[in-house]
Amino acid sequence: MMAPKIINMMNKIILVLLIMASQMAMAQKYKSEKGSIKFYSEEILEDITAINNKARSVFDAETGNIVFSVTMRDFNFEKSLMKEHFNEKYIESEKYPKATFKGKLSGYETGKKNASVQAEGELTIHGISQPIKVTGSLEFKGNNIKLHSVFFVKLVDYHIKVPELMFQKIAEEIEVFVDFEYLPYE
Repeated sequence: MMAPKIINMMNKIILVLLIMASQMAMAQKYKSEKGSIKFYSEEILEDITAINNKARSVFDAETGNIVFSVTMRDFNFEKSLMKEHFNEKYIESEKYPKATFKGKLSGYETGKKNASVQAEGELTIHGISQPIKVTGSLEFKGNNIKLHSVFFVKLVDYHIKVPELMFQKIAEEIEVFVDFEYLPYE
């Protein structure tokens, strides 16, 4: 008579352990649906700044795998003419609607609160993928993670052509700021 009760209790314990293990596994994956990507170009005649607060990202803290995607038309500029030129003449947003990064973060431990990290992977802009290696920081706050990075992108590497007259206004290298706040993936 005791055997069925023990088996039933063992089954309940196994079920509880499986549920706990699956929750721990899910807690290793994070998503960000309103990340911020900003770029800046300092020039003699006019600085150019654009920001996109609709970038999306997924980060797996266990493996270090990270991916982000940003819709090019969602960049906001100080002047509407800048946005029009960006989308139509340089980025060709109709043809290349998104920029993406797929890679891996390293240099962190999930138990530490702050960490300097390296991201290595492929950045795709204007239909061109290039290997990239950048540094950044991770900050663990409770169940959330904040990621910040600043790096430079050369327009020529992504076949982004700027008319000769515009070279006085647009730098050949653009400074990029990436900020994501991740929540546990549910």
